[in-house]
Amino acid sequence: MSAQEPQLISDPSGPAPGLLESKRRGGGGRPGFVWFVGAGPGDADLITLRGWRVLQKAEIVLHDSLVDPALFEDLGAECVFVGKRCGEHSMSQEQIIELLIGLALQGKRVVRLKGGDPAVLGRLGEEALSVADAGIGFEVVPGVTSSTSVPELAGIPVTHRSLADSFVVASAHRCAEGAELSIPPYLARTTLVLMMARATATEWQQQLLREGYPPELPVALISRGATEQQRVVVTSVASAATDLQAAGLETPVLAVVGRVVSLRAHLASRPIDSAEERIHCQ
Repeated sequence: MSAQEPQLISDPSGPAPGLLESKRRGGGGRPGFVWFVGAGPGDADLITLRGWRVLQKAEIVLHDSLVDPALFEDLGAECVFVGKRCGEHSMSQEQIIELLIGLALQGKRVVRLKGGDPAVLGRLGEEALSVADAGIGFEVVPGVTSSTSVPELAGIPVTHRSLADSFVVASAHRCAEGAELSIPPYLARTTLVLMMARATATEWQQQLLREGYPPELPVALISRGATEQQRVVVTSVASAATDLQAAGLETPVLAVVGRVVSLRAHLASRPIDSAEERIHCQ
């Protein structure tokens, strides 16, 4: 760790009041800049090189909950937690946008750090539009999306020439009260990836059956993917909700539905056996 260690603000009782108050006073100088950066699916090593370089420029980092804390080591930036987990929000979306714009108007170099890729169910659109409307310069730095990387790290490619030639990524949370999830009708050669799948498991399981998904179709439930705490439960459409609950899987949980799940038995990573191989992989 460097002598200038970042200050992590993670009190869920409310937003960082000092920053909000200072931004209301205004800087009166040249506007700063905002980078929207994808941190990747879990392990800090999976951030892009561009994303890592941008982090080194930041004065303030507003980060979500699914970001590896190792990324904050040796940064000369103030790190502010603005994450959301299972309905518990440290800030509302409106407060996050207000803080983001206010800091940039003070002339700060701000990184908005999001897990995975910021444009895949990461609210990039509404935050970037607000920044653009405020006349603030910004750049998007794509990240490795968990929707495809978490399955493949668990031994499940979302496409395979003999099994699936397309895939659909959908949120397992409704966008409007009373609306159904955006689950397409069953197609044998399409893999379905459901993000944030734990809380609504019973609902999406029932909707899969209504949409014609065979009860015996394989489902992989991946908890805390791309981290050392990763757990994978392979089940079926008929048993998915029951098995998820019985396994006690922790959020975030991603569900992969389709024939490609059968490949995990052959493609799941295996421990390195020889010292020579271990050296080459480091």
